Amino acid sequence: MTMSLVKGQKVSLSKRTGGSLTRVRMGLGWDAMKKKGIFGSKKQTIDLDASAVLFDAAGNVVDQVWFKQLRSDDGSVQHTGDNLTGDGEGDDESIKVDLKRVPAAVSSIVFTVNSFTGQDFSQIENAFCRLIDEVEGAEIARYDLSGSGTHTAQVMAKLAREGDGWSMTAIGSPASGQTFRDLLPSMVAHL
Repeated sequence: MTMSLVKGQKVSLSKRTGGSLTRVRMGLGWDAMKKKGIFGSKKQTIDLDASAVLFDAAGNVVDQVWFKQLRSDDGSVQHTGDNLTGDGEGDDESIKVDLKRVPAAVSSIVFTVNSFTGQDFSQIENAFCRLIDEVEGAEIARYDLSGSGTHTAQVMAKLAREGDGWSMTAIGSPASGQTFRDLLPSMVAHL
């Protein structure tokens, strides 16, 4: 059963049957709005990029996963590849996390989305991020990212250690930047 999250909502990553999730995937999907012109509408391409930044308890970056580094140094977090257009159905980009392998020094993982080509979110529709249990293939939570605005990026969600398990918080905070590096101050504010 999928839970639709609203900004600021937090969900435990414990299984309903007991225990904690071990492998999750953060999926990002979007479509570019058609540009209207004198001779009708024209399809445009928008290159959104999903990134994951791993932080320690003091707010320092431990590692990052993005289109230029598709896996964390320890291999616990992996990006499945860069989609340059948003074409197609379902997840356009995904980041897989093996929660059992994430180093103990990592206290949170923040997921971001940014427009590498600089278009703002007013030109994007049907945008979402979702969390999937990779073991069972079930969608756990979904967060709608659509909503026009002049921002070029968004801090999407955060996974955080809680005791022996993890939780996910929907953040949905607008930001500006073309890569995750531009978004670091915005991410740190949500740790």
